[in-house]
Parts: sequence; structure tokens; C-alpha cells
Amino acid sequence: MKLRGYMLGTLSAVSYGLIPIFILPIKQAHFSVDVTLFYRFFFSALLVGGYLLYSKESFKINKKELLILAVLGICYALSSEFLFLGYDFLTPGIASTVLFIYPVIVALIMFFFYKEKLNRLSIVSLLFAFAGVIVLCLKGNGLDINFTGLGVVMLSSLFYALYMVIVNKSDLKVSGFKLSFYSMLITSLFFMTKTGLEGGSLTIPSLSLFFNFLIFAFLTTVISSLCLVYAIKYIGSTPTAILGALEPVVAVMVSVLIFHEKFTTNLFIGITLILLAVTLNVIAGNRKSKINQCTA
Repeated sequence: MKLRGYMLGTLSAVSYGLIPIFILPIKQAHFSVDVTLFYRFFFSALLVGGYLLYSKESFKINKKELLILAVLGICYALSSEFLFLGYDFLTPGIASTVLFIYPVIVALIMFFFYKEKLNRLSIVSLLFAFAGVIVLCLKGNGLDINFTGLGVVMLSSLFYALYMVIVNKSDLKVSGFKLSFYSMLITSLFFMTKTGLEGGSLTIPSLSLFFNFLIFAFLTTVISSLCLVYAIKYIGSTPTAILGALEPVVAVMVSVLIFHEKFTTNLFIGITLILLAVTLNVIAGNRKSKINQCTA
């Protein structure tokens, strides 16, 4: 079971890291990113909804759950929106690496708003994360990065961190599959509404593009989400979260091998520091939960 859990956790991280393969050609073709994201999440919601029907799980939720799920869907939508906007300013490798700071942002939110103490490992992880971002910004004798792009991707990371905090603190009594279904459905409605307000069309111009959207949704969203749920079930949240460190590594490999991004020393050092930061932060959180269980 543990081997299966590690394999599923790895597959979840790898599938999510493949996003640049699908999104960059779409952006280069000047096709609407909002329409692309609508179909990504709409098809994902249909696929997860199909699984809920197959497993005979009820779709029923109450008003409080609907409100929380709506907020989660909007957070997820804004995170996706800002990430793909960030691709206009930063290379996919740097953007994906900066996005992965979200566990550190979660720790900061919990510290400032929920008064959770930061232990030594958490503080060290924050320093590593900060150093990693600085190194990514360095070139030659000074800072050389598009700070607009950096700010946009940091917003993406912030909204994903908010998503994680709300899931943690809202005490939702729904399964992971139902949470994923409604989050994806509401996220798709967000992009559908945005497209409509901007006068865009949801028409898919060709059958090949339809299948591209379907594969995009299945590989980067459905596979990632379902594998994540089962990986947590088999090996726990801490090992699964550490395996999530593969996400930016895969994104960087895709960027270097397929889109010919330069693999610089700064990119290597920055990625390493940020991965260390996230790993230490996850381990610190795991230690804290164990201490809380012992003192309860």
C-alpha cells in the first residue's frame, strides 16, 4: 500500500507539473486563456462528477457548505488566473517555482491570523524561501527579473494558500471528491462569467482543440486531484506534500526540454532553496501536529 501511495503522490505532482505543455502553445496561438481555463475546470468537474455518480455518492450540500465551496472555487480560479498571467512575464520554470512557495505562505497566514507559533524549522524554511526568490531574481551584478510578473505569480501563490487555509479551517463535512467537484464547477462558472462579460465566445473552433482541452483537464487536474486524494489515504499528508516538490521540477524540465528555457545556475540554486524551504515547512508542520496529539 505504501509503495502505491508513493507512486500515486509522484504521479499527482508530475501531472500537475505538465501544465506548461498545454497552456504555453495556447497562449502563443493567442487563444483566450479564460475560455481555456473554463473548459479545463468544466471538463474536470464533469469527470469527477461522473465518478461521484459511479460511486453513488450524494451531491447534496447545505447553504453554509455552498458558500464555503463558492469561496474556494473563486480562490482556485484567481490562483489559476494569476499563474497564467504570470507566464506572460516570467519563464514557466521561474513562475512554477515561485508558485510553489504557497506552503510557506500558509505558515505565515496561520502565524499572523490564527496565532500559531512558528518553530525553528518553520523560520529556517521561511529564510530558505526568501533566499530562493532572491536568487531567482539575480543576474549578473544585480536584480534582473520582471517584478510585475513576480508579483502576479505571488498573488497566484497567495490565493492557493488561502484555498488551503479555508479547507483546513472551515471544518467542511464533505468528501475530497465532492469538494473537488464543486470547487472545479464554481471555478469553471467564474471563467464562463468572465468570458461573457468580456464579450467572448465559448465556441470551440475545432474537434482537435476539443480533445486538447479534454486531455488538458484530465491529465493536469483530474489525475492530479484523484492521485493526491489516494496518496494521502495510503501514506499520509506529509509524505504526499513533500512529493509535491516534484511539481516545479517537472515544470522546469518541461520548460528546458520542450520550450528551450535556459537552465541557469541561479535557476538551479533558487529551485533547490525553495524545495528545501517547502520540505522543511512540511516536516515542521508534521512535528507540530504530533506534539499536539501527544499533549491532547
